[in-house]
Amino acid sequence: MYTSNMQGYIERKISAEVRLGLENNPAVAILGPRQCGKTTLAKHITQEFSQAVYLDLEHPADLAKLDDPVS
Repeated sequence: MYTSNMQGYIERKISAEVRLGLENNPAVAILGPRQCGKTTLAKHITQEFSQAVYLDLEHPADLAKLDDPVS
């Protein structure tokens, strides 16, 4: 059931759940072990949503954005 729709990207089964989550909720967290494709999945899906914002909570600047989400 995996398909490739862009060079080097393999569509994951979980992609549909993440998309559904973004359609119904203001935020979706993707959790999992290191090197399993979380960042690749998130960046790929955020390209499909015009108002989506990708935040890496290991980066202090991204984490700080959660202190004042309005700005």
